[in-house]
Formats: sequence, C-alpha cells, structure tokens
Amino acid sequence: MSSVHTVLVVDDDFHVADLHRRQVDEVPGFRALEPVGTLAAARSALASGTVDLVLVDVYLPDGSGLELLRSIDTGADAFVLSAASDSGTVRRAMRSGALAYLIKPFAAGVLAERLQAYARSRNVLDERSTLDQEAVERAFRILHAGDSGGASPSRAATAALVLEQLGAGEERSAAEVAAAIGVSRATAQRYLAQLTADGTVAMQLRYGAAGRPEHRYLRR
Repeated sequence: MSSVHTVLVVDDDFHVADLHRRQVDEVPGFRALEPVGTLAAARSALASGTVDLVLVDVYLPDGSGLELLRSIDTGADAFVLSAASDSGTVRRAMRSGALAYLIKPFAAGVLAERLQAYARSRNVLDERSTLDQEAVERAFRILHAGDSGGASPSRAATAALVLEQLGAGEERSAAEVAAAIGVSRATAQRYLAQLTADGTVAMQLRYGAAGRPEHRYLRR
C-alpha cells in the first residue's frame, strides 16, 4: 500500500458525507475521494482499484451498506459509520468484515483517531510479507485500542509529547527527547521503543566520532 491511504466515503446525506470527507483530509497520510451516495456508485469507485479504505453507512437508497462490505473484492478495508446502534446490525457488520463501527453522530476527533490507529496497524502488517504471532496481535491491538494504544490519559499524553519532538522529519535521540519534555532518558527510551514497535516511529543507528552507535528516532 502507498504511504497515502485513499478513502471513499459512502453516505447518501450530502452534508454528512462532506463532513466526513473533510475530516479524512485533515488527517496526515489520508486522502478522501469525492463521496458517493449509493451502493452502485460505491461499487463503480471500488472497481477502479484505487481505494484503500471505505467509510460506509448502513442505510443507502439502493440497499444496505453491509452488502457492500460482503462484496468488496479489491483488497480495500472498511469502517461502518452509521446511526444504526442495534446489536444485530453491529454484529452483522463485524461478520461482514468491518474493522471499526462508529455510531453517528460521534465526537470530533473520533474518526481521526481511528484512521491514525488504522494506519499504524497497517504499518505493522506491511513491515514484512510473513508475520509472527506477536506482530499479528500487535496489529489487532493497535487497531482496536485506538490511537492511544489503550494507555491511561497520563501515559497517552506523555506518548504524544514524545511524538511531538519528532515532528517535521526531525531525527532525535532519546536523550534529546527527554531533555525537551522534562522526563528521564529511560522514560523517553521506553516510550520511543513502544512507538517504534507499533510502527509510528522508525529507529536508525548513527555512529559518532568515537564509533559508538546511537539510536536515532524519526517519525514515519
């Protein structure tokens, strides 16, 4: 998959579809196509083979969005975004292959968090062609725990501070990150290791004048 994830919004409410399109475009690494409002139009867009992720409503003029999930054969993944909140519909969506189910209306930022978690999960899966059990479980854990990885608010805030120090393509060491946010080097190292494990951060070795390697971290 390319570094930019292409997203198709399928919703017959023009205003809602446009809102979700704009929310997708605000997330780095994602690009929304022009939304469509029917199953037929969605299938036509998917036939182009350029869609990575579908955000589909359950209620559409020409059928259920769950039918679309069951018929996707292009390799695209799917989230369901719907006002339908009955357990039967949610279970059918899960059985049909939905990776996430967001009940409308949802708070601002919820979709962005799910998209970020999706991208991080895909990073883990796409690192290599053959996966071990640890990698599989890590990918599922990232996807379903959300962007905070299931951490407590304080730990999630610290992880966010660590990640901020790696913005704009800047490569930094654990010691530099620790000094910038006011934590110990060991704490910064622990968070950087977690972010590297889930695919958010890349780690490289750099050799100084004395020849000793240093771990340098760069946001993906």
